[in-house]
Parts: sequence; structure tokens; C-alpha cells
Amino acid sequence: MTGSATMDGNVASTGSMRAVVVAAAGQIQVKESELPHPGTGQVRVRLEGCGVCASNLTPWSGPDWMQFPTEPGALGHEGWGVVDAVGDGVEGISVGDRVAALSYKSYAEYDLADADAVVVLPDSLAGQPFPGEPLGCAMNIFRRSEIEPGQTVGIVGIGFLGAILTRLATDAGARVIAISRRPFSLDVARAMGAAETVLMDDHNRIIERVKELTGGVFCDRVIEAVGKQWPLDLAAELTRERGRLIVAGYHQDGPRQVNMWLWNWRGLDVINAHERDREVYMQGIREAVAAVASGRLDPSSLYTHTFPLDRLDDALDATRDRPDGFLKALVTMR
Repeated sequence: MTGSATMDGNVASTGSMRAVVVAAAGQIQVKESELPHPGTGQVRVRLEGCGVCASNLTPWSGPDWMQFPTEPGALGHEGWGVVDAVGDGVEGISVGDRVAALSYKSYAEYDLADADAVVVLPDSLAGQPFPGEPLGCAMNIFRRSEIEPGQTVGIVGIGFLGAILTRLATDAGARVIAISRRPFSLDVARAMGAAETVLMDDHNRIIERVKELTGGVFCDRVIEAVGKQWPLDLAAELTRERGRLIVAGYHQDGPRQVNMWLWNWRGLDVINAHERDREVYMQGIREAVAAVASGRLDPSSLYTHTFPLDRLDDALDATRDRPDGFLKALVTMR
């Protein structure tokens, strides 16, 4: 049989789905779009939800290079749901499997993914949201940070990513100093195991406080998880001689300047902890599935805001404006 097997075992028929189109800067439309059909080596996922990523904010603002309208579902890449059709040549994934998918048009009711870009979720995660891509990114950043027991780790920026890294670093036996501009975020950091918290307000005061907390030597590892110039500058200042500065923030709004004198003088190892190799992405997602399923990591309290698909604009605005109590927005399809 050619074509794709579906929930009822028949070849997929034509149909439609709801999908979001970003029509202009700050404007969405929900449209009926053609239901996609998996090709060879692909699966179709009936999406339950999709996380909202801060990387969406620059396209959402309408820069000169952005082309509107977007394709249906575009920008969404943190989806999870149930496989409802499989293409030819797919092995190890079946219709009915609940999965986290690394796909790129997930602001829609359905999306296609290559079979090697989905991870089957165990039954223990039934009913739980699982935005695999950001959870996988956190695991990959943690691995590249090479955090060891007894180290002091500074984390600059406690949002969704910084909170997860706080938990992972604490569980690895490190002493975490969490630095963030919102008192709410510092409360989250303490709940995730941070030994010390510092309000991110005055540059020099923060440096002096971390110097005091570390006996004048600063941090073995510092993870910058904001994606702005000042936090990057600050993170370097907080990294000890021969320490490791990990750039986890997504710096997409323009070039950055660095204090190369400081970087040279302290002999810093600087890690750009962003991945483009899909297999590395998938390794992180698989590790995240294992961590959450085992109870080692519980991200449920970090999903602070949930919106229906037709309110994606509100979800993006909340991600941009970060109202009190905000860490991570999800959109749900039903």
C-alpha cells in the first residue's frame, strides 16, 4: 500500500486543520489549511500543544527581513501530541504513539516531522505537556557546561531555562548562585535549589555580592541565559580565572561586544551552547524525557501561562512582556 497509514489503518484522506498565520507584525489569523500528509520517512502528529519560544519574538516584532504572512503553523517548534499517520519506510513509531516532536510548523492542529525527529513519550507522562525542544536544549546546555560536584555555578537569568539549569546543577552537587531581575524569578530559583539569590539591579553591586559569596574568586561556571548585552557582560565578570562562561541566551537582536581584555586576563573558556545538529537536539530531548519520567526533573510548575491556539498573539505578548509570575507559555489545540 502506498500513502500513509492513519488512525483507522486507511490511507490518509484529504481534510483541513486550523493553523495560525502571522499576518503582520503583532497580528495573527487562524485559518483553515490543508491537512498535511506524511511523505516517506515522516509521521504526522495531531498536536496537543506547543510551547512558545522567546526566539519567536524578533519575527513577531516585524523586522525588515521578516516576510508576512508566514506559512500556516510557522514559528512553532515545541510541539507534542499523538502520531495519527505514518509515511512509507517508518519503523519504530506507530499510529497512536504519544510523542515530542522537533518540527517547525507546530502552531497548528497537525504538523509533519521526520521519524528520526520524534521521541515517544512513556505512559508515565500521559496527560502532561511536553515541549521537547526547550527541555532538550536545557539538557544539552547542562552537558556542555561540565558542572561537577563542589563547583560554584552562577546562573544569570532565571526564566524557564535558567530554572531548569538551577535544578540540574544543584542535583549535580554544585552550589548555585541565581541572578535575576524579578523577585518572583528568585523565588523560583530557591524552589529549584539555588543556594544563593542576587537581585539583578546594579552591575557593580552584583559583582561585589558574588565576590563576597565566593571568597573573592568568583564562579567556576557561569551560564548566561538572557540573550542581552548587559547580562553577557555581567556573566563574564562573575567567572573566575580559568572558569567556564556558557552562553545559553539566544542573542538574535544584533551583534555583541565583549570585554576581550577580561576574557584574556582570566583565561576564560567560552562555550556557545547552541546546537544545530539535529541528532544532538534529539539526544537532549531523549535525556529530558528520561529525566522527567524518572522524577529527576519536574518542569510542571514552570508552565505558568496557557492559551488556546487562537490566542497565540496573547501568548507571544506575554512572552515578550513577562508579567509578574510568568515563566513559560504554552498554546493548546483543543
